[in-house]
Amino acid sequence: QVQLVESGGGLVQPGASLRLSCRASGRTFSPYAMGWFRQAPGEERTFVASIVWSHGTTYYADSVKGRFAISRDRPQNTIFLQMNNLKPEDTAVYYCAAARNWLDSAAQTQLTKYDWQGQGTQVTVSS
Repeated sequence: QVQLVESGGGLVQPGASLRLSCRASGRTFSPYAMGWFRQAPGEERTFVASIVWSHGTTYYADSVKGRFAISRDRPQNTIFLQMNNLKPEDTAVYYCAAARNWLDSAAQTQLTKYDWQGQGTQVTVSS
């Protein structure tokens, strides 16, 4: 069984940076892709970014392009989300997810296509 544990959230001011981590446990963890999603109060969980585990191809939501960067550390079974120039509208609970099998770029934006999710970490951007 795979478990995903997020960390790194917190309260920051607009314009600040945060780096989220998501570590996966499981002896034979080898997903096709991993992603970050977020959920603001009263809203649905939405796609933020994803990365293909083997070759590192990345995809981003338009709202975070140029500000956020997803990366991975394969030996550590960990992905990261570097978030720069944070805005109040980035406030949300951030979740990581992992998919076992091949997903095209469109499918990687759909949380229902993923097999495992973490419990989330809160990010609050406020002055």
